[in-house]
Amino acid sequence: MLFGTPDYIVLVLYLIGVAIFGLKISGKQQSTKEYFLGGEGIPWWAVLFSVVATETSTLTFISIPAVAYGGNLTFLQITLGYIVGRFFVAIYFLPKYYDGEMYTAYQFLEKRFGPSMRNAASSTFMITRLLADGVRLFATAIPLAIILRLGGAFTGWGDLELYLLSISVIAVITLIYTFFGGIKAVVWMDVIQMGVYIGGAVLALFILLNKIPDGWQGVVQFAEPGNKFQMFRLGFDLPFKEFIAQPYTFFTALIGGAVFSLASHGTDQLLVQRLLATGNLKSGQKALAWSGVVVMFQFALFLVIGLMLYAFYEGVSPDGLGLATTDEIFAKFIVEQLPAGISGLIVAALFAAAMSSLSSSLNSLASATTYDFYKPYFGKEDNPEKDLKTSKIITLVWGFILTGSAFLFALLQLQAGERPTVVELGLGIASYTYGGLLGSFLLGIFSEKPNKKDAMLGFFTGLITLLFMVNGPVQNILPGEGLVIAWPLYTMVGSIVVISVGLISSKTGLFRKEA
Repeated sequence: MLFGTPDYIVLVLYLIGVAIFGLKISGKQQSTKEYFLGGEGIPWWAVLFSVVATETSTLTFISIPAVAYGGNLTFLQITLGYIVGRFFVAIYFLPKYYDGEMYTAYQFLEKRFGPSMRNAASSTFMITRLLADGVRLFATAIPLAIILRLGGAFTGWGDLELYLLSISVIAVITLIYTFFGGIKAVVWMDVIQMGVYIGGAVLALFILLNKIPDGWQGVVQFAEPGNKFQMFRLGFDLPFKEFIAQPYTFFTALIGGAVFSLASHGTDQLLVQRLLATGNLKSGQKALAWSGVVVMFQFALFLVIGLMLYAFYEGVSPDGLGLATTDEIFAKFIVEQLPAGISGLIVAALFAAAMSSLSSSLNSLASATTYDFYKPYFGKEDNPEKDLKTSKIITLVWGFILTGSAFLFALLQLQAGERPTVVELGLGIASYTYGGLLGSFLLGIFSEKPNKKDAMLGFFTGLITLLFMVNGPVQNILPGEGLVIAWPLYTMVGSIVVISVGLISSKTGLFRKEA
């Protein structure tokens, strides 16, 4: 059964309803504080679900099943690290952000190291979001591209053209929603959309289970011989160079996941902004701590769906299924196998959840640009009304920039020979720059000696060092085989370099005169 008229009707009506509700619940903003932080505070449980939806929506729905389809359940090891990292952020980072009125995470770095460090960190955040959210937007376009391909209205179009059209449609809708809604609309829509897309995933799971001969027993019989149920892997049997290059061995996943979560939830304005929107420290800590548990169960749900898809399609490769990437497998099942109307509801929930994540990104990018660059240098004398107007214009500009980034990733991902799943691509990009950010924050929180020059030296040394350890252009021109590390370790290695260089520089007095 293909995506039909009832599904299109459900999809259109659902998206219209979401947009109307999102605009209505946001109210009218009078200041940038209301636009970016929701005014007097948002309930912690709403922020909890917003955090989960913001960090996982599209990539979880589309790409986590693909990870299990092509591998096993070892990805779940990372979620244990996520929980550990969030508790650390709740205890050590959040109190610093609530010590005085802060609108972005990078105001702490200005307070500790000066405006130069704040500018460097905020710029790095923007580059990270530009790249990582370009991947998110590309991932969001996957089901829409499949619908257009299967619907027959765009016969003769290539994969790239379909993806560019899909990205444009989603970006325009998201930009309109974000431009008017503000953070309050984003958070409350996240709450609703997470419930809908998790419910949709559970519904798809039961329908999938009923379509597999012998149900769950059939899944076990087909997947078990390929060791698809493996959840933990120590990897001690591997040579050292292979061990540190494998992302899903236990200690790599645990430590890498913890450090990644420490960076993403402690230094990334995308998520710190949510926690600040609760209005008080204890609420922010509760939202953050419980979000890790919710993420673990959510990842487990989608990994199991991936195993069931593997049994349903009998392990056929994406090429054998007529797909461009592994990430399209769950979307293929949704549009081809679910009953009329159900496909439309689940795809609509996926779109809306994805747009909530993208609107979060646009809102956080605009807030960082406004508070870290525009206000300090160009808008010191502006009144609240002008600040709000400028913030919305900045949101609009970022919308166009993110769309261009998604176009680029569509081109690269669809023309590449061996493609990583988009969730691994997105997490890998974020992990790379998080190392410099996390190292700078840890240097500022736990050591009083390093000055701004020490911190800046460590920050850029960390970013440059990682270039030589990531499988990419720099690694390819180095003599010999080089040393490649797994993406969960990018953040840890980068932060260690930042802290080490900063402390050594401070101890040797390299920049003592500038202290």
